[in-house]
Amino acid sequence: MSETRYTKDHEYIRLEGETGTVGITDYAQHALGDVVFVELPQPGAQITSGAQAAVVESVKAASEVFAPVSGEVTDVNGALEGEPGAVNEDPAGRGWFFKLKLTNPSEFQSLMDEASYAAYVATLS
Repeated sequence: MSETRYTKDHEYIRLEGETGTVGITDYAQHALGDVVFVELPQPGAQITSGAQAAVVESVKAASEVFAPVSGEVTDVNGALEGEPGAVNEDPAGRGWFFKLKLTNPSEFQSLMDEASYAAYVATLS
């Protein structure tokens, strides 16, 4: 069973066991517009919660993707190099960015759940 949490910077992390899959939310991809390039971290990289982990570029702007939790990058979505539009088409599915093995699982619990994130997004419109 997996559980998904969200940041105020519009990243999500879907936790399955000790590994979290990270990407940007539907709200973020919509705000960015058509994604044309994604720069991913290197597998094995140690990333700290809140630190820049990736970059996403769209026709509108370039934006940093921050790590929602601390951990070691175990996998990246290499398919995004050839198909960055997957971020727009399916941000929570095929458009994931990288996977992390969490080093501090309590950080995950401090993130917003789906209802809290939806309420937060509602205040932005």
